[in-house]
Amino acid sequence: MRTLCAATLVAEAMIIGFAGLAAMELSGLSAATVWAVSGPAMLLCVVLCGVVNRPWGVMIGWVLQVALVASGFVVPLMFVLGVAFGALWWAAVYYGRRIDMIKAARAAEGA
Repeated sequence: MRTLCAATLVAEAMIIGFAGLAAMELSGLSAATVWAVSGPAMLLCVVLCGVVNRPWGVMIGWVLQVALVASGFVVPLMFVLGVAFGALWWAAVYYGRRIDMIKAARAAEGA
């Protein structure tokens, strides 16, 4: 699960950075305000890659997905990208757990 979720989060960090650049041009917000929000969000994505296997890691990932969708109020395209990344996050968690279960079952058979 960790690999799929980490790949999603790294791509999401890049999207948040690009959305920050767009927000500076499309909204009336100052660059300092945009980066005060976008910077920590990008950092959270990267840090979350390392803790996604913990029980609370996936939940923080879901909170991040909701925040990404909510950023559509500043940059409207983020509604679409937020939903797309929410779907990718769901798939990474769901299929990642299935892959982990299959690997554990094969390891048990081999032992």
